[in-house]
Amino acid sequence: MPDPLLFTPLRIRNCELRNRIVVSPMCQYQAVDGHMQDWHFIHHGRLVLGGPAAVFVEATGVTRHGRITHGCTGIYDDTHIAGLRRIADLHHKYGALSGIQLAHAGRRASATRPWDGARALTAADGEEPWGTVGPSPLPEKDGNPVPHPLTEAEIDEIVQSFVAAAWRALAAGFDIVEVHGAHGYLLHSFFSPIANQRTDQFGGSLENRMRLPLMVTAAIRRVWPEDKPLFYRVSAIDGVEGGVTIEDTVALARQLKSIGVDVVDCSSGGIAGSVTLSGRRLKPGFQVPYAAAVRRGANIATMAVGAILDGPQAEQILAAGDADLIALGRELLADPNWPFHAAEALKIENPYAVLPKYYGFYLERRAAVLDR
Repeated sequence: MPDPLLFTPLRIRNCELRNRIVVSPMCQYQAVDGHMQDWHFIHHGRLVLGGPAAVFVEATGVTRHGRITHGCTGIYDDTHIAGLRRIADLHHKYGALSGIQLAHAGRRASATRPWDGARALTAADGEEPWGTVGPSPLPEKDGNPVPHPLTEAEIDEIVQSFVAAAWRALAAGFDIVEVHGAHGYLLHSFFSPIANQRTDQFGGSLENRMRLPLMVTAAIRRVWPEDKPLFYRVSAIDGVEGGVTIEDTVALARQLKSIGVDVVDCSSGGIAGSVTLSGRRLKPGFQVPYAAAVRRGANIATMAVGAILDGPQAEQILAAGDADLIALGRELLADPNWPFHAAEALKIENPYAVLPKYYGFYLERRAAVLDR
């Protein structure tokens, strides 16, 4: 009997994922001046030992002021490469592909950490705030500082910052780069008519609002090796009246495919603040329909994310043709051995092989003699 789709390998360009389980980028807010710390090494070790196919490093700032908080990781200086390489090497040692999400926080930068309210940073917080940027002088929330609207020359500088970050990601040994175009951060804010009220070539029409996301992605694709995958994360809908629609995102996905993006990672929301901090009740798999719509509408591989809780649910998503990859975040924080438990639930022939042999050997031997 063939393995379930969740445990079927997938080849993207010259990289083979051993299954369809991906560790989603999860901000840890533990960096110092953008540098990785022991916390990150332990965090990634905990996750990679569970047996996923790929593990992503969190949203990583391509400029110092492109970070969300002072605790965010950075890739804006060559001194960041060594710490990032340590993480990529760890992923590789235990059989996973290594990915990194390149990001600029835009008008959502200069914030306190989520457990401190994820609000605009002030000097009273004990850390120096900095000026934010965006497409238009529109703050995310009333009372937040007004972002500086980027000039075209400044936009070009940010594009080059993404390119420089891609070079550093290559030097650090990553297999996959994901461009962060979601959750209200800079590229999403240019794409969304809620945040973008420009009247130049970067605002107004859908074509103009797609311009910066496509410029950044095309520039990265030109320097990112042809044999390595490129992902792009979208907020498929804004969920706010007058915001991005799924039709807009399908149109963007078609353009992304034409410039060499391999997988669209389908999230949602964020243009008016964090979905998980909004008080909204979320149903399991609430974002899967967006991955399905983009996959079918743009004929591109997609990654589903958002309250995917167990193996049978993940398998159903793949079997229905709604996505090609399953990304997990908080569920892996709760259970880093989720892939093993999914393998058991889906009754693959040898679920112990999902884990490193140093774990699987002992669990299999115990199972053979355990009287339940």
